[in-house]
Amino acid sequence: MKLFRILIPLFIFSAATFPPRSTAASDDSDASRKVDDYITAEMQREKIPGLSLAVLREGKVIKAQGYGLCNVELTVPVTPETIFQTGSVGKQFTATAVMMLVEEGKLALEDKISKYLPDPPPVWNDITVRHLLTHTSGVPDYGSDENAKTGKIIDLRLDYTEDEMVRRFATLPLDFTPGVKWSYSNSGYVILGVIIHRVSGQFYGDFLEQRVFKPLHMDSTHIISEENIVPHRAAGYRLVHGDLKNQEWVAPKLNTTADGALYTNVIDMVKWDAALAAQALLKKSSYEQMYTPVRLNDAKTYPYGFGWSIDPGNGHPLLEHSGSWQGFTMNFSRYTRDQLSIIVFTNLDSEHSHPIKISHEVAAIYIPELQTKSGKIKSEQ
Repeated sequence: MKLFRILIPLFIFSAATFPPRSTAASDDSDASRKVDDYITAEMQREKIPGLSLAVLREGKVIKAQGYGLCNVELTVPVTPETIFQTGSVGKQFTATAVMMLVEEGKLALEDKISKYLPDPPPVWNDITVRHLLTHTSGVPDYGSDENAKTGKIIDLRLDYTEDEMVRRFATLPLDFTPGVKWSYSNSGYVILGVIIHRVSGQFYGDFLEQRVFKPLHMDSTHIISEENIVPHRAAGYRLVHGDLKNQEWVAPKLNTTADGALYTNVIDMVKWDAALAAQALLKKSSYEQMYTPVRLNDAKTYPYGFGWSIDPGNGHPLLEHSGSWQGFTMNFSRYTRDQLSIIVFTNLDSEHSHPIKISHEVAAIYIPELQTKSGKIKSEQ
């Protein structure tokens, strides 16, 4: 078994060897040109400074391309090596860490989270680990601008310990009874990071480094640190009344939480895609649970698993997740039956940059059936 665990990551590293610059197989050259034309026009329309794209078909990279600038002030171009922030795409790594601990018998999906947290409020008594993974806990989203309950519960300019953040979340009334409905909650994934720490004895970022990133040779993927020297790091931007501005500053510890605070690039995400395709890190049954729509208390389902949105796709099933944070946006789409994956990073805020739309339109160039009869591509923003 130990030998098996060693060989799998080495196989993935070999299978996911990444071309150093833009590449496209000869039979995909026409599609590649169409993608270039579309991306260039979309970046101009949305005023995106820089974008990084990878397209994989049947596990092979058929296109990897940087567009525009990763640093406007220094006029540095984007390349496949350019480091972006994941935003909430990082939740799938947190979910993987949880499932590793489940497989080791160190926690269970139906465990009440009160088992792992000191002095939880009574309203949390019925919340399970599964509820946190699937955004059905009712814990309000601390990052929501629309939820009046959260108010200034977390000041993004202040540092908090893990326990301090949990205590602040605990002062909020639940949005709903656990399991009754689905509502996106970054708070829930922050709490999962705390649980990973308590169960494993390791900060969740260190756990991921040792159990995921190093075995898969994801050498450019790390917890965010603005003080570290990070080669190829992009700058994040936002548009303010049409003018490009640098990202807003966030306290260092708030850039280390388990709801999505990672650096990575398309090179490492290709390796991650290969690991998912090979089901290398977890048992098949664990992946099946992660990709199953959550069942609510009334037996209805919602198309979200553990860190993945799930779309049956009318013959083209899709697993994906988007993310945004600090002037960066990202989307990772896996058309599982078509064996096509699209990875998109931008360095512009989510109000003005739409990587989900970009991912879907790029996918439709390679899968024409995703286009409507009128030729307009189906996508969401």
